[in-house]
Amino acid sequence: MSGAVPSDFLALPSIDAGLAKEVQEALDEVENLLRESVSASDPLLTEAASHLLSAGGKRFRATLVLLASHFGDPTAPELVRAAAVVELTHVATLYHDDVMDEADLRRGEPSANQRWGNSVAILTGDYVFARASEILADLGTDAVRMQARTFGRLVQGQILETSGPQGGTDPLEHYLRVISDKTASLIASSAEFGAMFSGAGPQVTSTITRACDALGMAFQLADDILDVAGESSESGKVPGTDLREGVLTLPMLYALRPAPSGGADDARLRELLGRPLSEAETEEALGLLRSHTAIEEARATTREWADRARGELATLPSGRTREAFEALCDYAVLRSG
Repeated sequence: MSGAVPSDFLALPSIDAGLAKEVQEALDEVENLLRESVSASDPLLTEAASHLLSAGGKRFRATLVLLASHFGDPTAPELVRAAAVVELTHVATLYHDDVMDEADLRRGEPSANQRWGNSVAILTGDYVFARASEILADLGTDAVRMQARTFGRLVQGQILETSGPQGGTDPLEHYLRVISDKTASLIASSAEFGAMFSGAGPQVTSTITRACDALGMAFQLADDILDVAGESSESGKVPGTDLREGVLTLPMLYALRPAPSGGADDARLRELLGRPLSEAETEEALGLLRSHTAIEEARATTREWADRARGELATLPSGRTREAFEALCDYAVLRSG
């Protein structure tokens, strides 16, 4: 599960142009700090640590920090550093994820483990984490505590995904727990940082944090649906990646449930799901799953999570900032189909 996010969020027509411009200007400062922060005395370490940042990425978590800050004072000096911290944390996890997944590509470029080997990739991820922690230390003990809590959830989510559901555990509940810890937690913390450091107030901060936790769930669910129902141009990866690797995401889990009226196609699909597939089997499974009612059920679940986020947002002060977050809810539903 990749946790993809919208590439042109700030350019959406429903986003206030003035707000988008202000956020983008702050993002430019974040970008400069990101590149400075991964510079090292050793040329190899600098090159490896800059690798994923130079390859692009949407800086979505950093954007959330800056966007949430507009519920308070968006000029607070801590915000650029907080945005850099969450983005560095996210990038560091990608180095480790690619080692565990034996990935060849990341953001359209050879992964660090493919280019320099697993040892360098792991150590580079550690270095990026360390640089995030160094910046974080200047933001105070509350920020350090928040980040430690989030990092614990990130690790827990990865372990849960790696170990799989244990005996007696509902696979669907396990899957939702994984994406809550592995994806939604850092998205929620990004909004929490932005609201907290802008002085938005405890009630606004807790509300936008809950909203973005639900929003993070919706985005990951939409991404997992895109892996089945989308095209490579939409998802940024080859369709069927999860199917091919035997990873069970929401559409597959719904398709695996017993269906009394299911025919031979349903039975064949259940035979294919949950194990590594050949290219021919992947294409077969994609065809069967795309025509299955499980896709619509998964889309309905995505809408439910987006609606949860909207419900929280509805209690926040009205205006262009709330409208921007509401537009993001709409985008999550739209990209799920």
